[in-house]
Amino acid sequence: MMSTERNTPLTNPLIKTSKIAYGCMGLGGGWNNNPVTNEHIQQANEVIDTALESGITVFDHADIYTFNKAEIAFGSVLKQTPSLRDDMFIQSKCGIRFEDESAPGRYDFSSEWIAHSVNGILKRLHTEKLDMLLLHRPDPLMNLHELATSLERLNADGKFDYLGVSNMNLHQIRFLQSALDLPIVANQIEMSLAKLDWLNDGVLVGNEGMQSVDFVSGTLEHCQMNNIQIQAWGCLAQGRYSEAGLHSEDANIRNTAQLVLNLSEKHQVPSEAIVLAFLLRHPANIQPIIGTTNLDRIRASALAPAVTLSREEWYRLFVTSRGHALP
Repeated sequence: MMSTERNTPLTNPLIKTSKIAYGCMGLGGGWNNNPVTNEHIQQANEVIDTALESGITVFDHADIYTFNKAEIAFGSVLKQTPSLRDDMFIQSKCGIRFEDESAPGRYDFSSEWIAHSVNGILKRLHTEKLDMLLLHRPDPLMNLHELATSLERLNADGKFDYLGVSNMNLHQIRFLQSALDLPIVANQIEMSLAKLDWLNDGVLVGNEGMQSVDFVSGTLEHCQMNNIQIQAWGCLAQGRYSEAGLHSEDANIRNTAQLVLNLSEKHQVPSEAIVLAFLLRHPANIQPIIGTTNLDRIRASALAPAVTLSREEWYRLFVTSRGHALP
């Protein structure tokens, strides 16, 4: 069946990128007003080198990460070694504004703020354009046609090549796409062994507990039907299924961490690879975004694409993490 969506890409440009993406939220020295130091730049350099050496070429930013400092640290590395840019697919997000003297923390898809944000991102990253720009969180005050005009102008001006969204459901994506000639090619959603509503939504249809599912039905299917790359943030579940999880007071976490350990020994890979392989096994072609600054964990995560879990192993992880049997 052919899609009826406007300007659906025949193939997604991210299909040529690495199966794992690196999320840069941890760079820049923390969520504070301290300046970026040489130590922070060195950390970014080591992270970039480790990621690239491990086959990870997608780097995910947002203008708010560590109060702009993540992009500053990363951009300082690119300024020092411009040739690194040729090996990278760089994306960044905008649309979130912090609390200030005029208003509380809020979202802003106005043409003025989007343009201001994109220009700031490019300046901090020391790059002429982004490979992809993403809208970070839905703005209830979005003016559809104003936003579409702004995005298409920035694209025409060479500020970014591809457009994505983050934390949006299928209805929001379709609404935005209705005004755009530029196709939406990615959607970032929180997905992990610990955040399972994206799966529970499908298996609980017509069963008790469906009302408590925090996920909009049809979003996965919409993305698959329209060649929209799903990117998973929070995918390592903050390391709860590594060694520390074995000592958790939560029985579900303990049991899942033990299962992950057993599978890691069976497949001869670190636990991070098993946790990510769970996402990669799903037919939605999920691209996990890891956020660790631990170099060993980056290397461990990069091994995930080499692991193919059996149906039985995948379901064992799913059911164990849920904490109770499927209906």
